[in-house]
Amino acid sequence: MQLPIIQIDSFTDTPFAGNPAAVCLLPAPISEEGMQLIAAEMNLSETAFMQQTGENTFNLRWFTPTTEVDLCGHATLASAFMLYEEGVVASNAELLFDTRSGELKVTKSVDEIVMDFPLIDTQAQGHPFFEKEFCGKPVIGAAKMKGNWIIELDGYDEIENLTPDFVQIAEHSEEGIIVTSKGNDTHDIYSRYFAPNIGVMEDPVTGFAHCALMDYWHKKTGKTALKAYQASQREGEMRLELHGDRVKIFGKAIKIFEGFMEV
Repeated sequence: MQLPIIQIDSFTDTPFAGNPAAVCLLPAPISEEGMQLIAAEMNLSETAFMQQTGENTFNLRWFTPTTEVDLCGHATLASAFMLYEEGVVASNAELLFDTRSGELKVTKSVDEIVMDFPLIDTQAQGHPFFEKEFCGKPVIGAAKMKGNWIIELDGYDEIENLTPDFVQIAEHSEEGIIVTSKGNDTHDIYSRYFAPNIGVMEDPVTGFAHCALMDYWHKKTGKTALKAYQASQREGEMRLELHGDRVKIFGKAIKIFEGFMEV
């Protein structure tokens, strides 16, 4: 079977920046094992698999090179971008994705994709290992969330200049660690995300992490809207809006290539 596959850079409008995701709109069902093998072959932080179930409704699953995940922002953005850009759905359609994190609604607003995601609860507490220092940088705050930790550093330059110790991070986290700080004149917050335990050493730009960062920074500052920058080598940005127990994530994307995989 020839499987159509598209690679899209998310949270950017510049080629070879942001976070690349592979997107497969499945012409027929394939096994979970097959999806995992394809994700390993693509070797991106996530590969998304969609199956259309209605006019604007789709089943959506996300796989890293080693495991399936519950929620992925950049691959959802890439999936929606592909559906709009390839004319699978109308440009004014509201998309409904059935996922392991429930139903996700996505719309298009001018040149941005708008994703309605669940807010991820964070509980302020000190990390048992990185209580005072994280990879050589002083820690000024921390919070626990399901499967991950948030570590706050003192300034965006600390985020940009951080050299992660992946052995320590893997030993002292379930999935990974989000590091964050206050931003500068152009962005409210900075972050990076390291997840060696799910096969992603550093994720370039992470949508799901910002569902937790919105909660973390709202509890600290009271803000309900943030402009966020992820300071990986590829870099990317997004806008966040808090709506009760939901987060609206605004981001851009650009197609890099498309082709077929023989499976």
